Amino acid sequence: MENGQDAENLDIELERKKKKEEKAKEKELKKLKALQKAEAAKKEKGGKATKVKENKKSCSQDDDDGKFTDPPTLPGEKKNLAPEMAKSYNPAAVEAAWYEYWEKSGFFVADPTKKATPFVIVIPPPNVTGALHIGHGLTCAIEDTLVRWHRMRGFSTLWVPGVDHAGISTQVVVEKKIMKEKGLTRHDYGREKFVSEVWKWKEEYGGRICKQLRRVGASLDWTRECFTMDAQRCKAVVEAFVRLYKKGLIYRAVRLVNWDSTLKTAISDVEVDYEDIKGKTLLKVPGYEEPVEFGTLTSFAYPLEGGGEIVVATTRPETMLGDTAIAVHPDDSRYKHLHGKVVVHPFNGRKIPIICDSILVDPEFGTGAVKITPAHDPNDFAVGQRHNLEFINIFTDDGKVNSNGGEQFEGMPRFLARVAVIEALKSKGLYRKTENNDMRLAICSRSNDIIEPMIKPQWFVACNGMAKEACEAVRAGRLEIIPKQYEGDWFRWLENIRDWCISRQLWWGHRIPAWYVTLKDDRDKTFGAYDDHWIIGRNQEEVEAEVKNVFPGKEYSIAQDPDVLDTWFSSGLFPFSVMGWPENTVDLNTFYPTTLLETGHDILFFWVARMVMLGLTLTGQLPFKQIYLHAMVRDAHGRKMSKSLGNVIDPIDVIQGISLDGLLKKLEQGNLDRNEIERARAGIIADFPKGIEECGADALRFSLVAYTLQSDKINLDIQRVVGYRHWCNKLWNAIRFAMINLGKEFIPSDRPDIDSFPFSCKWILSVLNKAIAKINGCLAAYDLSGATTAVYSWWYYQLCDVFIEVSKPILNTDKDTSGFSNQKLSTQETLWICLDTGLRLLHPFMPFVTEELWQRLPRKTGVMKQSSIMVAEYPCFVPEWDFPEIESDMLVVDSIVRSLRSLRKQYELDQKLRPGALLLCRSDAIRNVVENVSKEIITLSGLSMLELTQDVNGTPVGCGVAVINDQLTVYLKLQSVVDPAKEVEKFENRRLGLQLKKETLAKQMNIAGYRDKVPQKIQAENAELVEKLTAELNAVEQLIANFHQLLHR
Repeated sequence: MENGQDAENLDIELERKKKKEEKAKEKELKKLKALQKAEAAKKEKGGKATKVKENKKSCSQDDDDGKFTDPPTLPGEKKNLAPEMAKSYNPAAVEAAWYEYWEKSGFFVADPTKKATPFVIVIPPPNVTGALHIGHGLTCAIEDTLVRWHRMRGFSTLWVPGVDHAGISTQVVVEKKIMKEKGLTRHDYGREKFVSEVWKWKEEYGGRICKQLRRVGASLDWTRECFTMDAQRCKAVVEAFVRLYKKGLIYRAVRLVNWDSTLKTAISDVEVDYEDIKGKTLLKVPGYEEPVEFGTLTSFAYPLEGGGEIVVATTRPETMLGDTAIAVHPDDSRYKHLHGKVVVHPFNGRKIPIICDSILVDPEFGTGAVKITPAHDPNDFAVGQRHNLEFINIFTDDGKVNSNGGEQFEGMPRFLARVAVIEALKSKGLYRKTENNDMRLAICSRSNDIIEPMIKPQWFVACNGMAKEACEAVRAGRLEIIPKQYEGDWFRWLENIRDWCISRQLWWGHRIPAWYVTLKDDRDKTFGAYDDHWIIGRNQEEVEAEVKNVFPGKEYSIAQDPDVLDTWFSSGLFPFSVMGWPENTVDLNTFYPTTLLETGHDILFFWVARMVMLGLTLTGQLPFKQIYLHAMVRDAHGRKMSKSLGNVIDPIDVIQGISLDGLLKKLEQGNLDRNEIERARAGIIADFPKGIEECGADALRFSLVAYTLQSDKINLDIQRVVGYRHWCNKLWNAIRFAMINLGKEFIPSDRPDIDSFPFSCKWILSVLNKAIAKINGCLAAYDLSGATTAVYSWWYYQLCDVFIEVSKPILNTDKDTSGFSNQKLSTQETLWICLDTGLRLLHPFMPFVTEELWQRLPRKTGVMKQSSIMVAEYPCFVPEWDFPEIESDMLVVDSIVRSLRSLRKQYELDQKLRPGALLLCRSDAIRNVVENVSKEIITLSGLSMLELTQDVNGTPVGCGVAVINDQLTVYLKLQSVVDPAKEVEKFENRRLGLQLKKETLAKQMNIAGYRDKVPQKIQAENAELVEKLTAELNAVEQLIANFHQLLHR
């Protein structure tokens, strides 16, 4: 599908990309030759020959002895892992080789014979001209999460990849290419040769975005990859057009269309953006060196035949060259004497009638008299039809005044003609005034040109009936829109839909399957002159046969309509054309209708509504059961991403990392003008002063999915992605810890006795069970943000921060030590269960790191382990792991630990110090709970020992005290680890230092002329420093008071 920005930069990048790819191929060839020599040498020695793919980034930086370095892996084969895990997470090393293995193993391929519930998604086909942008990244992250989740749950899962031919964008790119390389236009080439040139470009550069989708881990079924102009899709498009025509839903008519003078083609209503102009505004318009003025209302007089004048007002003075009437309100007393009169056009002498129209004319606006240009304004077009006016087109296809505009203005670009018309009116004494006027300007979303309404014969799709069916499908609950808030938009647009203009004046695209018949005895031989001379057919042979039926015995010639179809027409067929429609294929019967359509809410009408309308009409079925609409990605400041702002984020830059210099070089390679480059440069330096840190695909994916909590906009902060990259390091270290503490001889039990496990083991399994239920529930409800929160919280706060910490003393104990053997084995079993289950839980969100870590886990004896985590079973709720009472007891542990940690922080205790503590329990029940969990409290709080008492009067002196609740009070024994008197002395010295700094700064800020002479930035920094010093002083004062209390206890 097309996007106006997709064509940017490509013409500049083509040669660079081509040379880069050629160098890469040459390098690969050299490698291959070297490997072949090595293989031959090994064969001579009788050794085992292997063909390997080197991955330099897969080498860890930890050591040079090879034990941390992944051995080379044969392309597509299962990754060879280093004997030992590297000491830290390296995304480039982790993400190497896995995707090729998944794809070659056929894990992405859907089997239509599989007896399972299908889960089917088609990707919103990106443009063939496009490179992956952050919006694609979000789409990919969401869809792949859902696809992997369903695949692991045993669904017959199909995710269909495809690329859109992007009619306008692709044609523009190739036109620029041949102009730059050969100085030729497409017209110099001719249609057939130019289209051939586009196909060459597509074959050479069109696969870039598919490689990038692989890089982010998209588990698409590449065996079903399609292109919207491949043979099967062409067949589907022709069939759809013919069937819709025969149903009376496609027709040809002369209508007012949205004309783009830069692209020289009509565009549909949904491809028009609107900008509100507040008074006089200068805007840059393609093709004009100087900005063009908008937001003004110009008044001028038309001379009445026989004397007098009538004053009209317009925002587009140039269109007066095509005026064919002046309209007034029939009840406006100012003009009743002019009803039926005529004015004389000042430049061509054309007599223009004064008509009455109560529908259009507002007597309160302007002069109450309205000039009517039926060929260049939608409202005037309707007036022209009501009053049978003449329709005079005054512009050429490239936006210049044609001969109908008069010799004085012919050949002028329309906005230069605007100025010339005003000057000519002034010279004739007819100009009256120009005043500010708020207006709404129609702009092409692809070229940024100002839309010119133009009369053109075009093909249209009648949409009213289809739109009603689409509305009814949602109202009846057969089609669900998520989030529900977009239902209102759905109904508003479809209930006010206009017929869809599907003609495009391009050469690249699906040629309209309509032939015009010119009979030998036709008086007018102009192409398209007679509406009843059009024949629709699947091919020329079919058309020839129909011509003989319609015009028997006539001599004729036929010619196909030169126009192509709107790109969105073929995209609208995508959910069923990719399944082989119009043939009755196995895929069509098995996988259609699809399950879900996931895309951005910005193309709800461009694409989604059209798929629904066409699917219902052509297949009799909804193309999908649910529509999930994600938010639009903006920058961290909430601004729309724009190349001119320098805030566009390339997902590959986030994955691989890029320096500030690299970002600025990419900016220079674009096609922004110098002022825009400087503005963008400043934005890049401000937002990415150190470039973008390498985050990896997993961190980017997880971050984007986590952001889906935000409603219709996502304010993407790269630092959040960096945070998730650090979290990957925490996962890495958790597995390293496990591999060290499980040992090489550990074999997980097939049926562990969970009931005999110690407290902390039961607790972590119980909260894991809750996380499993939560994550599955969230994913089923498309609450992806809720799912990421649940999986992150369990891994980070419960497994790593609590269970692993609690398990360390147990795992560090010799297994043979009396009383600890069973406890250690149970802890090992629990740790393995948690890691195995937790990695499978996390896999749909972070496929690469979970695969790498899961492959390192020990295997169960006698149990066939899946070859990849992506085809392993997704975790589901386990009743035997449900321990609500233990979870309740753990809440007591948590409250005690939090209080003890707070006391440590309050007294600024060094982490290495291990004070004792005493718990005052005011009931037997709470004492029993605490006794059972005392080891966990000691470990998590960093204590040397923990005493329990129920004696209110027996509490020790020299303690920090915290009341947890009416049942528990905690005492942290400080005198055993610190000397309160020395602490008071230490903090009093710190207080003196802080006071001196604050006083010195205050003197500087009170010097005469400070506010006038010192830069505002320095003043702000000083004020902030004063606030910081004040806060530090307050904290030190509190610490002194705390230790003073200990001295007197």
